[in-house]
Amino acid sequence: MLAPWQPLLEWWFGWGTSPQAVADEKSTLWFGKHHDAEAQALFGDLVEHALAGGLEEWQQSPQGWLGLLILLDQLPRMIYRDTPRAFEGDRRAQVVAMQGLQKAWDYQLLPIQRVFVLLVLEHAEVLDWQNLCVERYQMLLDEQPEANRRLFEGFLDYAEQHQRVIARFGRFPHRNLMLERPSTSEEMDFLLEPGSRF
Repeated sequence: MLAPWQPLLEWWFGWGTSPQAVADEKSTLWFGKHHDAEAQALFGDLVEHALAGGLEEWQQSPQGWLGLLILLDQLPRMIYRDTPRAFEGDRRAQVVAMQGLQKAWDYQLLPIQRVFVLLVLEHAEVLDWQNLCVERYQMLLDEQPEANRRLFEGFLDYAEQHQRVIARFGRFPHRNLMLERPSTSEEMDFLLEPGSRF
């Protein structure tokens, strides 16, 4: 019988046989804006269930844990893009991610899947979690054969960029307007810089 999270993981990761092949196939899904309606149509109900605190049973296995993290962290950013609801699942995602990391469940996933566990921490406005995220990305990179290193170096670099913003401001300034938080003058100057918005 098909596990309830399997269609989500197949849609998110496809069938590539290497991390680079998966990234080549799915990067526009992960980091573009052209699949938001598809995400809503396919998984909108599951996202709502997860945001309401449901699907706890998914936390009983590494694959289910990964699926729940994607529902809480990635898909709201697509389905509710440019609204406060985009971040509604973050707090639960961060708690769920830490619980699984403490069980070393990330080591039961493929390297490219582990990226999306660590992205939960990369999205956190908490410096300790940012530091852990960078540490784990470095570990993940160190485990890779030469053929995968460039891809995972990119993931690490992006994590370090997020870490620097949180170390400097304690939050992501580009979220302020959407979350109706007043920006400081330093944050407003920062937002004029290239690459200040993730």
